[in-house]
Amino acid sequence: MARYDFDMITIGAGSGGVASSRRAGSYGARVAIVEESRIGGTCVLRGCVPKKLLVYGAQFADAFADAAGFGWTVAPPRFDWPTLIAAKDKELDRLEQIYVNMLKNSGVEIIEGRGVLVDPHTVEIAGRRYTAENILVATGGHPTVPNIPGIEHVISSNEALDLPELPRRIVIVGGGYIAVEFAGIFRGLGSEVVEIIRREELLYGFDDDIRVALAQEMRGRGVEIHTRTQVTRIEKDAREGYTVFTGTGQEISADLVMYATGRGPNTKGLGLDAVGVKTDDKGAVLVDEWSRSSVPSIYAVGDVTDRLNLTPVAITEGRALAETLYNNNPMRMDRNDVPTAVFSQPPIGTVGLTEEQALRVCGDGVDVYCARFKPMKNTLSGRDERTFVKLVVDGKSDRVLGCHMLGADAPEIVQGLAIAIKSGATKRMFDQTIGIHPSAAEEFVTMREKFVRPQKLAAE
Repeated sequence: MARYDFDMITIGAGSGGVASSRRAGSYGARVAIVEESRIGGTCVLRGCVPKKLLVYGAQFADAFADAAGFGWTVAPPRFDWPTLIAAKDKELDRLEQIYVNMLKNSGVEIIEGRGVLVDPHTVEIAGRRYTAENILVATGGHPTVPNIPGIEHVISSNEALDLPELPRRIVIVGGGYIAVEFAGIFRGLGSEVVEIIRREELLYGFDDDIRVALAQEMRGRGVEIHTRTQVTRIEKDAREGYTVFTGTGQEISADLVMYATGRGPNTKGLGLDAVGVKTDDKGAVLVDEWSRSSVPSIYAVGDVTDRLNLTPVAITEGRALAETLYNNNPMRMDRNDVPTAVFSQPPIGTVGLTEEQALRVCGDGVDVYCARFKPMKNTLSGRDERTFVKLVVDGKSDRVLGCHMLGADAPEIVQGLAIAIKSGATKRMFDQTIGIHPSAAEEFVTMREKFVRPQKLAAE
């Protein structure tokens, strides 16, 4: 007779939890997955997928505007927000059912309800207790907001995906990838957008040149960006709008105020403290390189650990855990050179080290190659938007340490370059690679002149 009800119970049916449960089930493990909401998690239901569908919708504004330069006569376009939201919801329903079917086909039992840890091998769901040899916590994260007067009036990215109507004017507070992506969505669909950030530039942690270039292009599209600005309070107006008050004395009116100032791990009320699972000051589960918590039978993957909060990372961590526990194939995730994208307008693709990071690793021996140009498509359309590409190279070993791009198709292009970076490609290898002409991607293999910053040139 089995000692436990299951070999593994997974709490949370998002990307990491589903990936790990499916793979463990495919290896013959007895697995249950617990979910109190819908199957699919943040990425499928409240993040990557619905957000990018809205990005696609917003991009049609560019297509209509650019068509005339290529000889097309286009009737004045009209956009209907409810139609887009209904289509998005239909697609999410389809994807959720696919996830449900994949779990069932792998022999995973789906248990609806909120899972709470009782002891290192027991989870309670709706008053009933289930036991497992191992427990995986994959509960993801949630949007966080500061405690300021009037914060109850704001929405997060969750609500932004389900608005009943498109706001005429929206204030977005935050300068991270979620904020800039929604700024592009709303502006592309016709809203007036004001973005407020605390720092000097958008996208803290990304390469500085990319950050500056993105702000320039966003402003060119009509997004009003207020830097070094703090919101002090938000007031609801009699006309059903809102006024945002800043520390610099500004009063900004809007139909809607959205906050995208950070996310926190979903660990509250899970019973982690009671069973001895250690967390950090934000509530994130502390794990080792094998995704094991301070309690040997309890593991955690994905955003709930607050390490690299990216969907493919959660999936890779989850699959590695299943390989380790149920396929006699010990596996850890390699966190070096993880590529990522920002689906801003224009989008960003990046992999490897930023210039600043490379300087910290290599000292002054860093070579930088940059190119900024107008894509061929924009020559006939008349659009002034420019593409920016950058390579960061170790001057001693000639190894390419980072690739960064702002412009159309940047995520698609950088995904391929990520393989080269992961393989240790050198600048010489890039130079020896024949470019595809005419394309924006060929710039990565045609840059020959090192970029020297003016202050460095003056010092010499």
